Amino acid sequence: MDVGNMLSDSFGYAKDAVWGKWVQWILLIISTIIFPLIMGYMVRIYSGVKPAPEMGNWVKTFIDGLKLWIIGIIYAIPIFIVMAIFMVPIFMAADSGDAMLALGSLGIGLIVMLIVGIIITLVSAIGMIRFARKDSMGQAFAFGAILEHIGKIGWVNYIVALIVLWIVGIVFGVIVALLSFIPIIGGLIALFLSPVWAIFAARYMTLIYESAPAPA
Repeated sequence: MDVGNMLSDSFGYAKDAVWGKWVQWILLIISTIIFPLIMGYMVRIYSGVKPAPEMGNWVKTFIDGLKLWIIGIIYAIPIFIVMAIFMVPIFMAADSGDAMLALGSLGIGLIVMLIVGIIITLVSAIGMIRFARKDSMGQAFAFGAILEHIGKIGWVNYIVALIVLWIVGIVFGVIVALLSFIPIIGGLIALFLSPVWAIFAARYMTLIYESAPAPA
């Protein structure tokens, strides 16, 4: 897995999707506001379309985006459960005035949520692309096939590739945050960059997925 080439490919893919295509860029910006549309567009990217697809087929794009959003909510349920479990002792400790117990419960809860969140991210990232490839929500939760696919990619390669994406995302977020402080045009620039990041990240994840043959 060549992460450098993947970053370069993803950047070029995102650039080609918007640069010089001002109508499409504006439509993509609108889609980030009506978020199921941008998520549906990401589904099309996940499906392996190259070059970046044109905006269109709005109903299907919206429905696919809703499906992807629902998949994300389902994957997040364990995090909500962990949160609920640890909120009970936190509130009980707070009511009893035991600040140390409350802080301890909060700290343990956050650590457990972080671990669960990381595990879910590793699985769901492949599951969502599998949904796009198979056009089946059930395939997003085909855990055996998902884990087999990650195994073919290589767990170390996969985690390193995701860490690189997270770092790039943090840098991008900082840049956008700084640009947003520019009077008048700052917020507009940040708005224009939002779909670019979505396209870049979707393409990068697609390349990770395609770095090893997917199980049937």
